[in-house]
Amino acid sequence: MPDAVDSARMPPDRRQSRRPRPRRALAAGAATAVLASVLAGCGGGGDGNTPTLTWYINPDSGGQAEIAQRCTEAAEGRYRIETALLPRDANAQREQLIRRLAAGDSSIDLMSLDPPFIPEFAEAGFLAPVPEDVAERVTEGTVDSAVEGATWDGALVTVPFWANTQLLWYRKSVAEAAGLDMSQPVTWDQLVEAAEAQDVRIGAQGARAESLTVWLNALVESAGGSIITENAEQPENIELGLSSDAAVRAAEVMRNVARSDAVSPAFSTENEDASATGFEGPDGGFQVNYPFVWPRALAAVEGGTMDAAVPEDYGAAIYPRVNENDPAAPPYGGINLGVGAFSEQSDLAFEATECITTDENQAYYFITNGNPASSAAVYDDPAVLEAFPMAPTIRESLELAAPRPQTPYYNEISVGLQRSYHPPASVVPGQTGEEAAELIRAVLRKERLL
Repeated sequence: MPDAVDSARMPPDRRQSRRPRPRRALAAGAATAVLASVLAGCGGGGDGNTPTLTWYINPDSGGQAEIAQRCTEAAEGRYRIETALLPRDANAQREQLIRRLAAGDSSIDLMSLDPPFIPEFAEAGFLAPVPEDVAERVTEGTVDSAVEGATWDGALVTVPFWANTQLLWYRKSVAEAAGLDMSQPVTWDQLVEAAEAQDVRIGAQGARAESLTVWLNALVESAGGSIITENAEQPENIELGLSSDAAVRAAEVMRNVARSDAVSPAFSTENEDASATGFEGPDGGFQVNYPFVWPRALAAVEGGTMDAAVPEDYGAAIYPRVNENDPAAPPYGGINLGVGAFSEQSDLAFEATECITTDENQAYYFITNGNPASSAAVYDDPAVLEAFPMAPTIRESLELAAPRPQTPYYNEISVGLQRSYHPPASVVPGQTGEEAAELIRAVLRKERLL
């Protein structure tokens, strides 16, 4: 297949930065007004002449298909949206989309994109430019991490849809017994000490998978560093921060957690589901994981496989700190909407993105599929608060969250990190970072293969 990674060009001397964003009021009415004005000015299609937009979606619990139907009805004949299902694995999703876009596939009108792959798609010219007025509307009131994750080279290149983050989940009874005040920030060191003292488990993702990159990036960012410190036009000139003091400290935390008596014996193969399962058991104490663990526990109670007292003991707090005085930088994930560069209906596709991402649809998706909103206002929705009492903590976490390294060469960097930092118990602070940087640079110079 054409190599979109090799063909990408990166702007020199671009440093990642955070910048404040305007707040967005509830968007459902505004988006409806926009659609109405367009319909009034242009008229609608009808019957067999209605344009069809194809939205390539990642697997979920039917939420995106329902939103597609909702927006088809709201368009009143101007367009209709059909969904096409991508593979479950994120890398397989990327590969399928890149293959088709590299061939100039015009059938890809809309696509649900994992944030780490956005710079690669943008740099390769696979994304239609976001109109300025659309960019202004879809970023108003959107959490900072979602806007940052949707941006490349100083411009919004995708539309934020839903945003994900990890929380520190804890058993209230365990934290109380350990004397931890969970209303205040806690550190990884404190969690290890408390878990060992209470003879309970800490859940984190130590498997050789993308989840390991997520953990490492959160540790480095929480320590005040970045895995990529400076992008460059030529990939081999990218500057990595894996030997910095922050990266050394992150490696210490990772190793200390992995070597502690508080993790599962199978920690080196533990993924998000395994962390959630351990937390549900009698040895559950603490875990870092996504909000899905809450509806998962409630479903187990409803299904009769879990005692109702278990989720009643759940608490949720902001991600653990690496250093006592440095705020945590929790993981950021989710899905953004890209419009295909070769779509013959890009104007309609961007209209559709505004319908898909109304606060009403984001709240529906949050409640029914457990995928948190990128719009800050959704977290005040009474129905959302009823379904997710910890919604304000999720919003706070998203405001603190940091995206994974933003680069068109993300796949090479992530896989290089997974090879170097696995198993986590074998990490040597300082040395592992240098070895990882050497491997990644060699891969980017095409001297080694992953």
